[in-house]
Amino acid sequence: MAGKKKIPMRKCVGCGEMKPKKELMRILRTEEGEFVTDTTGKKNGRGAYLCFSEECFRKAVKNKGLERSFKQAIPQEVYDRLEKEMGEIAEG
Repeated sequence: MAGKKKIPMRKCVGCGEMKPKKELMRILRTEEGEFVTDTTGKKNGRGAYLCFSEECFRKAVKNKGLERSFKQAIPQEVYDRLEKEMGEIAEG
């Protein structure tokens, strides 16, 4: 009995849509409280997912989606760095 492989779904904190995990970027809070992008999706820490579009990133900043996910305030420099990293990932 070969069943279909289940595709893990995650919710984007920007647009709120459920999408396959592979289509989303994972933003991670490490145990040290640092925020990084996790391209592998396997690093340890609390993660939140975001579409690769700049529009979703803007929505997440505006509606404080990341702050809700991590249950803490996020400094502006973290948003600036994430925006830069997202641009690099989108180009590559």
